[in-house]
Amino acid sequence: MQLLQTILALVLTLGILVTIHEYGHFLVARRCGVKVLRFSVGFGNPVYSWYDRHGTEFAIALIPLGGYVKMLDEREGPVPEELRDQAFTSKSPGQRIAIASAGPIANFLFAIAAYWLLGVVGFNALAPIVGEVEQDSVAGRLGLERGMEVTEVDGRRVSSWQDINMRLLERAGEHGSVSMTVIDDGLSRQLQASLNGWQLDDEAPLPLSQFGVSPWRPAVPAVIDQVLEDGRAALAGLRPGDEVTAVDGEPVAGWYELVKVIRGAPEQTLELSVLRDGQLMLVAITPAEQVQDSGETIGYVGAGVQPVDWPESMLREVGYNPLAAIPYAIERTWADTRLTLVAIKKMVTGLLSPKNLSGPITIARVAEQSVSSGFEDFIRFLAYLSVSLGVLNLLPIPVLDGGHIVFYTIEAIRRKPVSEQVQALGLRIGMVMILSLMVFALYNDLMRL
Repeated sequence: MQLLQTILALVLTLGILVTIHEYGHFLVARRCGVKVLRFSVGFGNPVYSWYDRHGTEFAIALIPLGGYVKMLDEREGPVPEELRDQAFTSKSPGQRIAIASAGPIANFLFAIAAYWLLGVVGFNALAPIVGEVEQDSVAGRLGLERGMEVTEVDGRRVSSWQDINMRLLERAGEHGSVSMTVIDDGLSRQLQASLNGWQLDDEAPLPLSQFGVSPWRPAVPAVIDQVLEDGRAALAGLRPGDEVTAVDGEPVAGWYELVKVIRGAPEQTLELSVLRDGQLMLVAITPAEQVQDSGETIGYVGAGVQPVDWPESMLREVGYNPLAAIPYAIERTWADTRLTLVAIKKMVTGLLSPKNLSGPITIARVAEQSVSSGFEDFIRFLAYLSVSLGVLNLLPIPVLDGGHIVFYTIEAIRRKPVSEQVQALGLRIGMVMILSLMVFALYNDLMRL
């Protein structure tokens, strides 16, 4: 069932983004007078298709990993004389540049629309108030302390931990200094420290934890709310409402500390001090072994925590009127664009490990998680992925839209097209590059599994 949900999430995500991208090409091609033969979402044989009044075939194909717009083109076969003016190759370089650019531009416009929708609907963000800080880390050297609220990173305003995550991702692998403006006891202060080549983990890039800081969270008592049937907690006799006060005689401060102890003791018997209905009792429990995706073996007992409410002061309600949401949406889209460009640059220069490159498996897993998390997370994920798709397609690599734009720009400058031999060589090189990247990304995905 989990695998089916993941596959459906991938198909839904790619289906939306590919349709948006290809519709950009399709719409501008039509505006430029080019005859479109087929608009396909997916590759391979169509599983369903229909025709419009212009004779264009709209198809949904078997392999949902892309799509294409097939236009009348003299390079692909003879074109009847009466249709020659509708061929892609008959159009001016400027029109062909517009058609090639339209797909990525559609992706950026979709991201702006998605962020605009989020801004108008509104959402809650967790205030960037510092919780725990690892002293032997960049955050520790910076001087962050529990209770501080971060308001700026490198001079740019932040209002949530997500904003801080984005800023830190841009700084990964650098040797310069990082600065943060914080509010401490009602006073604004600026902190600064050297990054010293701070890196993200190749296998699991988690900027906040690897920077050495965790968000503030309310104290969560070790009170059990759920007990899974046939789990080790149920077999030991634990019940909802039980409060664990100590393990092997050592007091536990709350749920997170209890979880840490249990995770570190697979198949080891622990003695829990449990408060039930005002009476203290001892319960022996042996956590089962559970192997994580990373290969780590942890202890697991099958018990859930009693939820606690977050203080209103720790939440920030973000919302805009329809007009004010426009600059917000443009700013968010530009931030995603900048992050994607910085990541590409750092992979090329070696400041960021190529192991961070992700393929369809990782996209599928993240898509499934974002769909499960709800509307807000899924829309935000779609927007970011749409920006990434737009940026990548504009790279000056033959086969991609950016490569075609380069050829048409050269033609416009030289007043004659690039020779077919040069274009063919470029396409072969581009195909090798793209296939190599796809294979490497898929390899990274498999290694994460």
